[in-house]
Amino acid sequence: MDLSGIGAVLFDMDGTLVDSDAAVERAWERWASEYAVEPAAALAIAHGRPADQTIRRLLPALDDVAVAVAAARQLALQYDDLSDVTATPGAHELLSTLARLGLPWAVVTSADVRLAEARLGAASIAPPVLVTVEDVREGKPAPEGYLRAAALLDVSPARCLVVEDAEVGLRAGRAAGAMIAALKGLDGDVRLDDLGQLARQFEAATAAS
Repeated sequence: MDLSGIGAVLFDMDGTLVDSDAAVERAWERWASEYAVEPAAALAIAHGRPADQTIRRLLPALDDVAVAVAAARQLALQYDDLSDVTATPGAHELLSTLARLGLPWAVVTSADVRLAEARLGAASIAPPVLVTVEDVREGKPAPEGYLRAAALLDVSPARCLVVEDAEVGLRAGRAAGAMIAALKGLDGDVRLDDLGQLARQFEAATAAS
């Protein structure tokens, strides 16, 4: 894909910019044991999706109040679990490349602002624009978060590259009308092994233009 027309990059957080997969899984496994849910069932659908959406699918009999309580408990299990949270391979290289090229970027996450700031801080990443689940009415796979980030950066969604590691996030990016860079073997306009690969692709596109 030709990256020369990209005007901004919109990143998912967990599993994309921040390696927090182990922390996410520990929190869901503990939550599942508390709520008598099969942990594998929770982990199969939790990545990239807001906690309340996951809980509604796992426990459809819960009313709105009970879902909110369960979601708050799930997030509480994650807030202080930062021991092995770090930047993903190539993340800092890519962010340095974007800064050098003058390309704006944002983070769009299904986490709340407290958790997002904690994990990004642990990874030494300070996004110029951060859109969390608290900033939108509908979380991923709805496109609202990515549309909001594009608007805040004043870049058309069609000129944005969404970088994701979960199918639910890829669906959100596609629905926003953005181009897609996919990690972890998922299908996108660009398939990535790590973020350093994307940094080199941006450098090559700039050199060729």
